[in-house]
Amino acid sequence: MDSNNTDNGRKIILMCGFDEAGRGPLAGPVTAGAVILPPDFPITILNDSKKLSPKKRASIEPIIKEKSCWGLGIVDQKKIDEINILQASLLAMKLAFDDMMKKLPDFLKANNLSLDTIEIQGMTDGTFCPNVSISCSCEPKADAKYPAVMAASIIAKEERDRIMIAYDKLYPQYGYAKHKGYPTPQHKKICREIGASPIQRQTFSY
Repeated sequence: MDSNNTDNGRKIILMCGFDEAGRGPLAGPVTAGAVILPPDFPITILNDSKKLSPKKRASIEPIIKEKSCWGLGIVDQKKIDEINILQASLLAMKLAFDDMMKKLPDFLKANNLSLDTIEIQGMTDGTFCPNVSISCSCEPKADAKYPAVMAASIIAKEERDRIMIAYDKLYPQYGYAKHKGYPTPQHKKICREIGASPIQRQTFSY
């Protein structure tokens, strides 16, 4: 249900959107966002994070964080190697949900809602749902359809980009600020020439 304030006669349904960033890279963490948007959120500013320019994403992220109930989850490369990237992505979503739930009371108060009057339903981009304490559905390309998932994709992407830019300062020879750890020809070439960096995913081939 793509509505934050649909009354089914008993409860007001709030959609919690989930999305991750960083499943494909050869290095660095996977990040995830969980977001509940308020009824008055300006959803026309949203889109799938991959379809927004870095400048546009950067301008939207603070609006999401100011107005919505949101959380972030981060799973590093060591855990990715340990449990695989799919499980790490789902874990990051669960961590994001747990982080978001800490902020839920203040969000409900600000929007004149209460736990007694709402029901949270999750929507995840992809084909798997995280292990969270709410009913959750998954849908491929949900990040292009549901505003809450779009918002989650934006905060996940922005957070991961910040992390990779910080790593670029530690390991400048790898070019993380430019490619963010994705398997570009230049990234794979430098790994073959000088070896893996400390944030390389050892279970990913390059």
